Amino acid sequence: MFTGIVRELGSVVSFEGGEEQARLVIAAPGLAGELEIGDSVAVDGCCLTVVGRQGEALAFDLSAETLSRSAVGSLGVGQGANLEPAIRVGEPLGGHYVQGHVDAVGRVRSIEPEGDGVRMWLEVPLDVLRYCVEKGSLTVAGVSLTIAELADDAVAVALIPHTLEVTTLGKAKPGDAVNLEADVIAKYVERLIAGRLER
Repeated sequence: MFTGIVRELGSVVSFEGGEEQARLVIAAPGLAGELEIGDSVAVDGCCLTVVGRQGEALAFDLSAETLSRSAVGSLGVGQGANLEPAIRVGEPLGGHYVQGHVDAVGRVRSIEPEGDGVRMWLEVPLDVLRYCVEKGSLTVAGVSLTIAELADDAVAVALIPHTLEVTTLGKAKPGDAVNLEADVIAKYVERLIAGRLER
């Protein structure tokens, strides 16, 4: 379980493999010392398991499922990656409940200045958009964000300067693919209501 509050902006050291499996190594000097093999880390919002440590770098194995359902496979050497270790009991829940299970890959549609920050419009597949509500939560590339506006096929999020500085969203550009995870509470509500209606 995660919160969508990025703890470190890592940097991709290497990416080796193909569509069936791959190994991703990310430099994470701030987190590497506190993580062990077997620990879970959200990498751009995708829950991955630490399978190796190489100095200040962490290694992750990517399955065919992960590569086909997320944008993690498009990471290139030198590119940034949002990192968050799994939350531990007693730690503050600063964002919202995030599972690290990518629901879909969206795309940045536009980025416009808004005060000191920006308003970013994201193209969102309909099977994720149905869980989105204005002022609700959406995880974008591992970042817990509040939905500012809804359209028929997209959502807008307002990004403050801090978020732009400490996450990969500060370097995003139109056309970029981003991992999306809908609020899990909305999924449970839908399931419970559907069950009641069937009865």
